[in-house]
Amino acid sequence: MAKSMLIGYWGCPPREVIAQASRKHPYDEFIDLDVDLGAPPSHLVPDAYCQIITNIVDNALHLRDRLRFIIAAVGEDKCDGGRFAALMLKDLGFTVFEVRNPNMERRPITIATSGLPLREKVNRIMDSVCKPNRRVFSPVKPTHGFWGVPPHDMRLLDLFPDTTHVYGWTRCVEAGVPADLDLEMQVDPGVPTVFFAQTFCAKTMLARYLAEKYNGLYIDCDGPMTHSVVAQITAFIRLG
Repeated sequence: MAKSMLIGYWGCPPREVIAQASRKHPYDEFIDLDVDLGAPPSHLVPDAYCQIITNIVDNALHLRDRLRFIIAAVGEDKCDGGRFAALMLKDLGFTVFEVRNPNMERRPITIATSGLPLREKVNRIMDSVCKPNRRVFSPVKPTHGFWGVPPHDMRLLDLFPDTTHVYGWTRCVEAGVPADLDLEMQVDPGVPTVFFAQTFCAKTMLARYLAEKYNGLYIDCDGPMTHSVVAQITAFIRLG
């Protein structure tokens, strides 16, 4: 039997690329390098930088001996940080396949509008990058909204009620259109929404603009969430 290894990826690579890698290496496991895997800091990324990109670099270095290769989203569906991380890791000797996902054909959305706990909603959506979701969830009426990318500190999502709908880039991932800026900008006006972005991420500009436009709450957070972030979100949800 072939040796089982890890296939790292970040962002939302095209489904056909994931499927091709899976067919070629059926015993390998996919691992999302965006998330906090507890890797020690490599100190290759400046301190004042997006924590998600820092995770990518730190995770790759930590898992170096177990990674067969990396599928790196580097187009409009990700960000310049993803492109720079791919360049750096290639220069460090990793095998990196750069991909872009320009798909604009939206799939049905059911997880983002379901009554599942918010953290489970986001995890299921991100898991669908490698394993297509086959379940159809009944929608619930939204009492609140969460707009943005999966946070570095996923405990932040536990602050929201189950009746929270998911908007922004995460919703785009469920729809299979991570570069669809029109969908990323859509929210339900009147639904109290938290517009979240990682500190130092370019999406902070969108988050702040939309929060002003829809009278929502703008939150940016770097590493672990702070007491201030918890207090702001808790008060917003309570008053919303």
